[in-house]
Amino acid sequence: MNTFVDICLSPFQEFLFMRHALVACFALALGCGPVGMLLVLRRMSLMGDALSHAVLPGAAIGFLVSGLSLYSMTIGGIVVGLLVALIAGLVSRYTSLREDASFAALYLVSIAVGVLIISLRGTNVDLIHVLFGTILAVDDPALILVASITSLTLFTLAFIYRPLLVECFDPDYLKSVGGHGGAMHSLFLVLVVLNLVAGFTALGTLMAVGMLMLPAASAHFWGNQYWTTSLVAVCIAMFSGYCGLLLSYHFNLPTGPSIILVAGGCYLFSLVFGRKGSLLSRYQPGSHLTG
Repeated sequence: MNTFVDICLSPFQEFLFMRHALVACFALALGCGPVGMLLVLRRMSLMGDALSHAVLPGAAIGFLVSGLSLYSMTIGGIVVGLLVALIAGLVSRYTSLREDASFAALYLVSIAVGVLIISLRGTNVDLIHVLFGTILAVDDPALILVASITSLTLFTLAFIYRPLLVECFDPDYLKSVGGHGGAMHSLFLVLVVLNLVAGFTALGTLMAVGMLMLPAASAHFWGNQYWTTSLVAVCIAMFSGYCGLLLSYHFNLPTGPSIILVAGGCYLFSLVFGRKGSLLSRYQPGSHLTG
């Protein structure tokens, strides 16, 4: 029993950097869970992936100006991420191209520009740092940034989640009662970008979207209500962060990919054994009666 406790707790008791990483994972989970669930409900999962790559050129510009500076890369990521979201919205509004297609086109350009900018000044190590993150190097300023973005996300969602949910299922009704669906959609995209930037500071651009989408996709198989499934998504994200850190520590594995692979395992488990819409639930006796 003591050996099991040592395996699960000793890394966090002995090393400050492990405690910092765990707190960062928990803070990310609190913000990414509710936002990820809204992306799933609004059928915008791939848009979240596109925005995560759109952050890269801004972070690269920040890197070009100040090196691996947390604040310059964060500000650059936020500005360019919001700019890409704005351009994609304008393209879909004034042309025949759908918003998801415009996001896909812009994110491909964005990731190419970002990698090119980093390559101009940095090394392969710098490129790997930006793409895959170094969560074990999270310090107090990074924790404050992640916690601030998470707090802002939760407070904002507490005020606007009702119109966001109505727009998911009946946008015409929201428009008829003057619900400002366009403004709500834009504000939601701002929250998505902010949470992707928070994830970028810890997990890198390629891994950040995994923390945003995999727990939400997993939670979809366990609940029926938004806040219920959001809570499940938060718990899965926290579990993934904790187990991923342990796997990384004990088996000397890359930390970010370990966390995302645990989240992927949770998704596969939910896909098979979840209580709502999973493979197993569809083949249970009487499942055809419940639709």
